[in-house]
Amino acid sequence: MTSEPSTPDPQQPLFAAGAETPKPPRPWWTRRVNLRLLHPAHAHSVFSATVVLMVSTFLSRIIGLVRVKYIAWLFGRGMEADALNAAFYLPDMISYFLVGGAASITFVTILTRYREQGREAEAQRSLSVIITTMLLVLGGAIVLAEIFARQCVHLLVHGFDAQKTALCVLLTRILLPAQLCFFAGGVFGAVLLVRKQFNVQAMSPLIYGLGTIVGGLLLEKRIGVSSLALGTVAGAICGPFLLNWYFARRAGARYHFILDWHDPGLREWVRLSLPLMAGVSLVTADNWIIAYFASATSGAVSLMAYAKQLFTAPMAMLAQAAGAASMPFFASLWSRDRQYEFATSVADSVSRVASLGLLAASVMIALGWPAIDLVFTGGRFSPADARLCSMYFAIFSVTMFLWSAQAIYARAFYAAGNTLTPMVASTIVTVVSLPLYSSLYRWHGAAGLALGSDAGIVLQTVTIALLLHKRRMVSLASLDFAEISRCLLAACSGGGAAWLLAWALGLWFRHLSVFTALRGARSLGDAVILLAGCTVWVVIAKWVLEKSGSALPGVTMRRLGFETGLKGS
Repeated sequence: MTSEPSTPDPQQPLFAAGAETPKPPRPWWTRRVNLRLLHPAHAHSVFSATVVLMVSTFLSRIIGLVRVKYIAWLFGRGMEADALNAAFYLPDMISYFLVGGAASITFVTILTRYREQGREAEAQRSLSVIITTMLLVLGGAIVLAEIFARQCVHLLVHGFDAQKTALCVLLTRILLPAQLCFFAGGVFGAVLLVRKQFNVQAMSPLIYGLGTIVGGLLLEKRIGVSSLALGTVAGAICGPFLLNWYFARRAGARYHFILDWHDPGLREWVRLSLPLMAGVSLVTADNWIIAYFASATSGAVSLMAYAKQLFTAPMAMLAQAAGAASMPFFASLWSRDRQYEFATSVADSVSRVASLGLLAASVMIALGWPAIDLVFTGGRFSPADARLCSMYFAIFSVTMFLWSAQAIYARAFYAAGNTLTPMVASTIVTVVSLPLYSSLYRWHGAAGLALGSDAGIVLQTVTIALLLHKRRMVSLASLDFAEISRCLLAACSGGGAAWLLAWALGLWFRHLSVFTALRGARSLGDAVILLAGCTVWVVIAKWVLEKSGSALPGVTMRRLGFETGLKGS
């Protein structure tokens, strides 16, 4: 307990000789930041973890933006760009089907239960058994993939010609070993997540993203596009693997080569992961489906990949950061049979990310074209490429709020130790969605694939939400529909005004020949449109939120510490 402050003695001078003179209060910007939040071993609350991961995701996406810009500048939407973007699909598929695509998610559930029950020694042994077993399995799969890479690539991107296929095969073979780093790093990262230590999770993607850029800068002149693949592998080693391993070791985790098929932790991990391995989630398969159809159109794989990477930047900040931060807390609540708190926590998280997703989508749709033109146009990436890319980006952005919501809903199932139900449902949704992608591609070309993606994620989110509701885990009625509606109104109002202003300014700039003739002038015009559009969007969206009685502006300011600080963090 904290003792009550003593009352000053009125007989004594307030500032006695030799006593310290009280220091004036510090400015808020020096008081609000708790430097302990930045320590790798700091145990976070839900909110502080979300903030740390959102900041990290923002920085990671900035690095990702530089990475995409670098690739677009060097290769535009040419053969090298298509081959490089497609080279990631086979490694991702191997990881997804052999590791479940979520090593840390399933392992968090197991370690949380062990930790709650005080079985730390068993957890340590299971960690070693799982890593040993899966390194052997995954390593064998990678060797087979290296041998049969050409056949696999041909199946995944059947529309590539012989030259593009050969380059894609080379890049795929370079990238395949990185999956070992992601798996082992995911398991070590789970050790830190269970201890509510999120700072290493925040740093590792930054290092991974820088690897591609550094590899290109050092070796692109010598070996071309292969340099980016080599840099990506180096980033995976240094970031996701070594960083998580080092700090997990500092936290007490120890790995030993142990092969034991009867280990209960391994069996539990297989039970949880097997549905994820056997099924197919549209969240992951969406990229593969798009690439399969888009490979028949020259440059479409690259443009769709650029648009999707831009779209996933804010989506990752909202959904993935909130989901990763919430997962250990959801798992802890469920393991302690606190179902009501579990349900309300999930519903609150979904309501928040869906509301923010609607707001983010409105400004993304309104200002997507000048943003993409400003950032990417140059080198081998033309203004016509920017126009096409921005169209795909806008279509993807319509369902931002659903991508955000489904990420939280899926983790509610995972935290409860149920991976079978959501994966069976997701597999059915993926199969049902395939004809939609195919039909829309035939009718609308590559833009139809973006529309198919939107239709698929609608089915995915509604299905998972209804399953949680039916099982009485998270009620649909507990969502804050009033707040979501206010944010939708603000999104339409602010986004509409920003789009009209961007359209009017763009029309005026196009009448000035200097802005169409000079790249520097075009960039200035885009910057002016973005600045004006964002200003209008913020003013109108904030005004509508306040007038409609939304609590979001005030809550956001308080949570960020501008009014009460990061108390409890």
